[in-house]
Amino acid sequence: MPQLPEDIIDRLTQMERRIQALSTAVNTRPAQNEVTDGAFNVRLPNGTSVLQVGKWDEDPEKSEYGVALRRQTGELAVALFNGSGTDTSKQVLRLYDSYVHEVFSDDIVKGGLARPWLAMLPPQDLASVNWPATTSVNNWATIARSYNPVWQPRMRLLMETRVSAGATGEVKVVIDGATQFGGVVAAGSQFDVTDTFVADMATRFGTTAKIEIQARVTSASGTVYAKPVLMYGTQS
Repeated sequence: MPQLPEDIIDRLTQMERRIQALSTAVNTRPAQNEVTDGAFNVRLPNGTSVLQVGKWDEDPEKSEYGVALRRQTGELAVALFNGSGTDTSKQVLRLYDSYVHEVFSDDIVKGGLARPWLAMLPPQDLASVNWPATTSVNNWATIARSYNPVWQPRMRLLMETRVSAGATGEVKVVIDGATQFGGVVAAGSQFDVTDTFVADMATRFGTTAKIEIQARVTSASGTVYAKPVLMYGTQS
């Protein structure tokens, strides 16, 4: 068998190595992260960034470093950056729901919470004679009203009710003048309901809802009283 020139053998060996390298490259999943210009990014195969850590702006005159975490569908979930600050500026920590509503942020000026605002109910009068009341017979009358920002999809409302001696009556709660919250209770019993506050959180988030207590006398005459003693929003 004739001896092949050495350069042909070398070339065949090099070709085999290149073919193996190409095969490996074709069957290897692309890198899912990159580090460029002081920033670290984790990306989905479609290119969506789900985690960004490091320098926040390509402008060399800006020196802020921050963090952003996104859901795999692209919506911002957690953020710790100002967008145009320096490496000495205080940064607000923000948490977002799946509709990118800011549901939590801290107060970088005084400390504590910036959002949400947590309402505290003042002490209530225990003398029912001073409570919101009605003498309306059979017809519902609004005896108390409040306006509250919509931060959560459900609400708990605890209310004491009373009725004058020998009389009967009913009490209910209505949201935005149209939607009844919970059921109707007989005057004299406790109203304690945890239920849907607003039906469409996607469009109502951060808006103001009207909450009304309505009551009526169901006997020939009398007075019905009602007094909220606890109210707060809660999760779905």
